[in-house]
Amino acid sequence: MDDKINRRRLLKYAGVAGAAGATGCIGPLSNGGNETGDVPSIGGFIGSGPGSDRPAPEGTSVDDMPDLEGTLTVYSGRGQPLVGDLFAFLESTYDGFEIEPVYGGSADLANQINVEGSNSPADVFYTVNVGALGSLAEAGRTVPLPDGVLELVRDEFRDPDGEWVGTSGRARTIPYNTEEFDESDVPDDIFAFPDDDRFDGAMGWAPTYGSFQDFVTAMRILNGEEETRAWLEGMVESGVSEYPNEQVIASAVGDGEIVAGFANHYYIQRILSGNPGASLGTAFTDGDAGSLFNVAGATVMDTASDEELAANFVRHLLSAEAQEYFAVRTGEYPLIPGVNPLGNLPTIDQLNPPDLDLTRLSDIEPTLELMRDVGIL
Repeated sequence: MDDKINRRRLLKYAGVAGAAGATGCIGPLSNGGNETGDVPSIGGFIGSGPGSDRPAPEGTSVDDMPDLEGTLTVYSGRGQPLVGDLFAFLESTYDGFEIEPVYGGSADLANQINVEGSNSPADVFYTVNVGALGSLAEAGRTVPLPDGVLELVRDEFRDPDGEWVGTSGRARTIPYNTEEFDESDVPDDIFAFPDDDRFDGAMGWAPTYGSFQDFVTAMRILNGEEETRAWLEGMVESGVSEYPNEQVIASAVGDGEIVAGFANHYYIQRILSGNPGASLGTAFTDGDAGSLFNVAGATVMDTASDEELAANFVRHLLSAEAQEYFAVRTGEYPLIPGVNPLGNLPTIDQLNPPDLDLTRLSDIEPTLELMRDVGIL
């Protein structure tokens, strides 16, 4: 078989792998949302995907991108179960190209890079945590990406100084039980939930989970500590239930154990993938911290042995094939135009997230102190 794997082969590969994961048995992510644990793929494609009516992705194919040749050390805060197949696809596409991944928690890897200093073997840092990207950029450990890479995504999904670029996105949502509510019944204001009697003792959250802590950080930045404290205390008083992660929350909502919760959008899609008939829907708040849209992203390190190769690897994460992979394999939002999210979800243009510099989410310690003070950590 020709070593040059084309777009269709990757989509078929992602589809087979996705279907294999559609059993409804979901392993937990690591604490802090660093994606280093078992991460299931999307399966079943929820009525779309390879072999169905899902259109071929637009954007720039890997066939039209610069070839990759050489060896790259990629420090990846995205776990092997999530991105390993994508890395293997890129290695198989190009003769003489090899990725040496170092997997770990995003914060841990960022700290490791700083400790290693000029002796770090890292060429690329790839992470789900924009705050970690921002912290390395502020420390002078990254180099600017070429305009040809940055311009593949919209301004809000890349660093204003060009030091990093987003590669896929996740939206904060309200998973709700469709036997209890219609979507129009779910408040579109995050601050309405503590005082809404319909949700008393029947909502779930995951305070120890990284994405939830990002959400609370966004609320603290946007609305101030006093209003955030009042919201947290109000949810506690309303009898909100604690869960270990947001996958379990989505499952509990679909099972009718609770009527709604707080979770990233793809956890709902993963449940529906394994059980399309689950009583589970997706609602969005409007323009507040509850509708935060965060991104995974990548940057080239100042220790890169070949900056051009490293930048072109990042470029390939924004190829049509890679973006379709994120959509059908992980359920994330693709960031390039012409590749839509999987399932019955609004497009990025239809979402209304708050106006927030995502790198500010790295200011997590005041959030943790607040959550400890409220008694939920």
